[in-house]
Amino acid sequence: MKNKITILILVMLFLSGVVLFAAGQTEKPYPTAADVRVIIPKGAGGGTDTSARGLLQYLGKQIPGVNFVPTNKPDGGGVTGMVETANAKPDGYTLGMVTVELAMFPHQGKSPVTFENFESIAAPIAAPAALILPASSPINTLEEFVAYVKAKPNTVSVGNSGMGAIWHIAAMKFEEAFGVFLKHIPYPNGTADIVAALLGGHIDATIADPSGIKGQYEAGNVKILAMMAEERSNLYPNVPTFKELGYDMAIRAWAVLVAPKGTPEPILTILREAARKTYDDPEYINYFVRQGIDPVKIIGTDADKMMKDDHAMYEVMLKKVGK
Repeated sequence: MKNKITILILVMLFLSGVVLFAAGQTEKPYPTAADVRVIIPKGAGGGTDTSARGLLQYLGKQIPGVNFVPTNKPDGGGVTGMVETANAKPDGYTLGMVTVELAMFPHQGKSPVTFENFESIAAPIAAPAALILPASSPINTLEEFVAYVKAKPNTVSVGNSGMGAIWHIAAMKFEEAFGVFLKHIPYPNGTADIVAALLGGHIDATIADPSGIKGQYEAGNVKILAMMAEERSNLYPNVPTFKELGYDMAIRAWAVLVAPKGTPEPILTILREAARKTYDDPEYINYFVRQGIDPVKIIGTDADKMMKDDHAMYEVMLKKVGK
């Protein structure tokens, strides 16, 4: 009798193992052949779109069988696309890019989502602000510019992309750090208008992303005195950072590939590890350099920290706009 019971138990264990094995076999690993939709909250052809498509192109090489499908959703200044990403099913088949405006819009009453609605995968860009002057200016160093501004409070004109926009905030941070007062001139249509004003002598300087003036820089029409970054740029290796000059300032226009909050950790791990390998691909690096963009290597929790830190910083700075 005892032997029969033992045999019965063994048979039951064997059958349960077969069932579990069969059940495991029916679960398809991520990703399947299904498309992975990636929402880009900016229009086609811009810096965010170019960076996103470049990342996805080379990221796909690291995950066999995946087909990333980028979809542009620029409505509402990008809010529509970021909200749609946040509300998507957290299964890894809808991802999205979020931009630095994610850290700004909530404090301006423009967006209901924040960094807390997403799981970070990787940031392909985090373009730093740079202090840019026309080449004809007699000022050649950060110290000289600070002294010049101090001697002429509220007179030295600095172009930005709009009041309350990122490069206006960068100029405000500059004022705060050095105890000076600038004359802020908005150009809401962006970099092209700022560069035209700079070269035309309509403004004295700008504090903005230097990627938009690379051609003018190489032609010798403008000079960059310093960058608000942790490390020197690969595109402008001869330009010092504010940090190495003794001023710990970092303002950056970033874009981060994210998944909706609640996406399973194994899926995030696959995507993050693929990004890590992508960042070491020479072809990927060359793609960005050809676009005049300095690629960065910010993955997972580091991207989370960047978004969280900037959310807190913009909460403080945006309260000062217009005061």
